[in-house]
Amino acid sequence: MTTDTYFEALSAALRTAGVTEDQIASTVAELRGHLAETDSPPEEEFGTAEEFAARLGGTAPLAAEPSDGAETWVWTADLYSDRRLLAVHGDQGWEVEGLDPLGRFVCRRVPGAALRWEYRRELIGGKRRDGVLDRLTPEGWELCGEWTVFAYFKRPKAASEGPAGALDVLPERPGRRLFLSHKGKALLAIWTLLVVGVVGVTLVNVFDMPAYTTPFVAMLGATGALIGLRRDAAKGRQG
Repeated sequence: MTTDTYFEALSAALRTAGVTEDQIASTVAELRGHLAETDSPPEEEFGTAEEFAARLGGTAPLAAEPSDGAETWVWTADLYSDRRLLAVHGDQGWEVEGLDPLGRFVCRRVPGAALRWEYRRELIGGKRRDGVLDRLTPEGWELCGEWTVFAYFKRPKAASEGPAGALDVLPERPGRRLFLSHKGKALLAIWTLLVVGVVGVTLVNVFDMPAYTTPFVAMLGATGALIGLRRDAAKGRQG
């Protein structure tokens, strides 16, 4: 199977699982970049397209509030901030139960029985998977989610810190669900400018609109991106 055929099959399987087209395109682009660095066949690196799609699709449901009174919270972050935020939220008693089909962390916390959790992220693929699991499992690490070529592991801090891993007071659940680093926001802004630039060029070339359409559309896109970034920054200060 060629690389193109593999990713066509993977895209079809993800589409069947309900993953959005934007997320499929982003996932495939990231995986292609990874293969370019490793120079390995996709089946050898990730396994079959169908099996890999099943792992990427996520298994944790967005369930209703559990009967034991546990809190649930779903949030996401970019790759530049996810490990830091997992450490912060883990210290607040949030246990990651899995990643949903959009790559968001699905967390749970039980008042009165919450523990501090520690997390780690590992690069995992078809060839690396068994080795990573064999290395971390004896140390008490449990696989709690996978997304593209990354795997997330958890263990209660009581395993490494003893009684210090217990949690007596639970901070309030954060009011935010999206956490982006400064670098992630900058990349998002650049991507937005590229998209609006392409839209402007298309309007000029295809629909024969005036040449000033391109900078005008770009200016609108930049303004929208700036407003969004300022709003996120304000929320970050308040949160």
